[in-house]
Amino acid sequence: MKVALDPTPFHSTHSLLEFPRVVKDLGYDYLQMTPHQDFIPFFTHPKADDQLLADFSRALKGADVQIASILPVLRWSSPVEEEREAAVRKWKRVIQIAVDLGVTQLNTEFSGRPERYEQSENSFYRSMEELLPIIEREGLNVAIDPHPDDFVERGLDAWRVIRGLNSPSIGLTYVACHTFHMADDPLEIMRAAGSRLRVVHVADTMDHHRSHGLRYITNPPGNPVRVHQHLKIGDGDVNWDEFFSGLAEIGFLDNPDTVMVSSVFAENENAPEVSRYQLETMQEKINEATSER
Repeated sequence: MKVALDPTPFHSTHSLLEFPRVVKDLGYDYLQMTPHQDFIPFFTHPKADDQLLADFSRALKGADVQIASILPVLRWSSPVEEEREAAVRKWKRVIQIAVDLGVTQLNTEFSGRPERYEQSENSFYRSMEELLPIIEREGLNVAIDPHPDDFVERGLDAWRVIRGLNSPSIGLTYVACHTFHMADDPLEIMRAAGSRLRVVHVADTMDHHRSHGLRYITNPPGNPVRVHQHLKIGDGDVNWDEFFSGLAEIGFLDNPDTVMVSSVFAENENAPEVSRYQLETMQEKINEATSER
């Protein structure tokens, strides 16, 4: 398993080419490339050209750091056909960037709309008709996260949509701080996905269902909002013993191709300290989970 850092908290303080050294100085050997204005921004066309990719590759090599995964977020499940078609074109460039950088793992979101489930699912499968042959040909794996406010939010429902593609090249991402939006039992989701669970994000969150659903109050009542946080381990309500023991049970922790990412976004002012804490705590939890088997 590759343990990676998501450098999002450092986007405002460091350039893209500085990320490898930042990650290494914090004790990590891997990073996950999430949306960045100079790389693959949210929803828009990738901005990295061949020269920037070459410079980034040199920075990675110089810091002795590797990219464990690339996370694009594009509207490939949009019920608006123009948006969907544009997302497919952008995805093709993303795939080429991954190939050029020697990265085989990508993870992403469904990026549809919950109020238009059927149309979004249709768009997702239509996009995959064009993209899946390319993904398979290039030997890539794409893991998908049922993100809050997406057309599929429940964990098992997301797995069913992925399974419907009938391709081992497409897997599931489990984001721990989305646990209380995925609704289904975490162990049930992990067991269902099995070896197709390829990426997990480690961050804590509060359970918004507690206190009779009144832990967070929005006005007017009934707003269709999705509340969650990306806190450091122990600052929320995620059952971390269950999380890590479940990963151990399905073999995730022993798989050299799986990716575990620290993705804390709530404490940019303490990002170095939090990043080190996350790495130390994840390793402790991994050791505990593997020793109990």
